[in-house]
Amino acid sequence: MYKPNPIDTSKIELPQDLLELTEKIAENVHENWSIGRIADGWTYGETRDDDKKTTPCLVPYSELSDSEKEYDRVTALQTLKLIVALGYKISKEG
Repeated sequence: MYKPNPIDTSKIELPQDLLELTEKIAENVHENWSIGRIADGWTYGETRDDDKKTTPCLVPYSELSDSEKEYDRVTALQTLKLIVALGYKISKEG
């Protein structure tokens, strides 16, 4: 049986500027997810229906519920923490 074993990032503390970047990454994750869904034939619908390929999440990120945004935020935050945990540094030019 598959047992997930992600790299432990629980001790990684990100500086404020990277925490602020989390929201931009989360929004971009949603945009890319949306592109993939649309390419697979999904459309907006008030309820999720896998047979009809409808989902209420095919809306701009700003219109998602907080619980839906949180899924993308966790993905973004864990990605940033992983980059730091692996020894990389992230810096902004200009």
